[in-house]
Amino acid sequence: MTTKIYDKFKKFIKENYKELVTYLIVFIILTFRLPYYIYIGGGIIDLDKRIDIKGNESGSYNMAYVKEIHATIPTYLLSFIIPSWDLESINENKIDENEDIKSIELRDKLYLEEANNNAIINAYKLSNSNITIKESSYKVIYISPKANTDIKVGDKLISVNGVSINSNTEYKKYLKTLNIGDELKVVVIRDGKEINCQARLIELNGEKIIGLYLVNLVNFEVDPKVKLNFKWNESGPSGGFMLSLALFDKLVDDDLTKGRKIVGTGTIDINGNIGEIGGIKYKLMGAVKNKANIFFVPTDNYEEAMKVKKQFNYKINIIKVDTLEDAVNYLKNN
Repeated sequence: MTTKIYDKFKKFIKENYKELVTYLIVFIILTFRLPYYIYIGGGIIDLDKRIDIKGNESGSYNMAYVKEIHATIPTYLLSFIIPSWDLESINENKIDENEDIKSIELRDKLYLEEANNNAIINAYKLSNSNITIKESSYKVIYISPKANTDIKVGDKLISVNGVSINSNTEYKKYLKTLNIGDELKVVVIRDGKEINCQARLIELNGEKIIGLYLVNLVNFEVDPKVKLNFKWNESGPSGGFMLSLALFDKLVDDDLTKGRKIVGTGTIDINGNIGEIGGIKYKLMGAVKNKANIFFVPTDNYEEAMKVKKQFNYKINIIKVDTLEDAVNYLKNN
């Protein structure tokens, strides 16, 4: 029985090998990933789907995002034909050539975590809702190629030479008391376990450092409680401002949307300052496509957004903002 099946299979291969090879080549051409991303436009996410607190908004708050795909040979060629498709090397998302994709993705997840924390803190403070700040922690998002350490991206710093890391300012102040080349004993949390690491103090741009770049993650308690529901493939810091604005409106009695579809983008720091982002062209396209009434942008992105609006003759109200309070005041007064 087995011999007959084998003979039939062998015969089929002999009779059809040319077609099979052709299909295989076509499959490889269509699916093989090149080291590029292609930005193909933008979209929006209704933040009601990400926040579990109910509000009384008659309109909606939406986070703008960029749509991108991994380039294959056909899409790579199409990017030179379709005007709205832009090609970018994967290496452009790296801080240095030695950084791998896993580290980039983990850094973006940590940026999202920091942005969400900052969004909640600012919304609760500005709305005078109950919030208690408990402690800060610092996680590694990038390690300089010049660093001499076995610390990894994603590690949570606990102490350096027995000195607890509770403040980035105090951490830097302590490093200044040491000498270049000193061996340091660093305790971190990695995968839920306490790990003893080593590092050597180096000098970079006139500053004594280990060579770690950190995000500040603040632990807090709030009332009413809030839960955020971001998907596994969502990351990065650029939705922080709009998340904070949407949450603020849920915490106050007023309906600031007044029936409008509000879209925006921008980072937010722990003090409510709104920061510059990338991909403004595609995010504005997404807002217009989804018939938004207002598009909030950081001041540093405003000029670029206005050029895109003029280029495509978009009919949308673009508002520049520097702080969360700026956006709240605009919605209250307009």
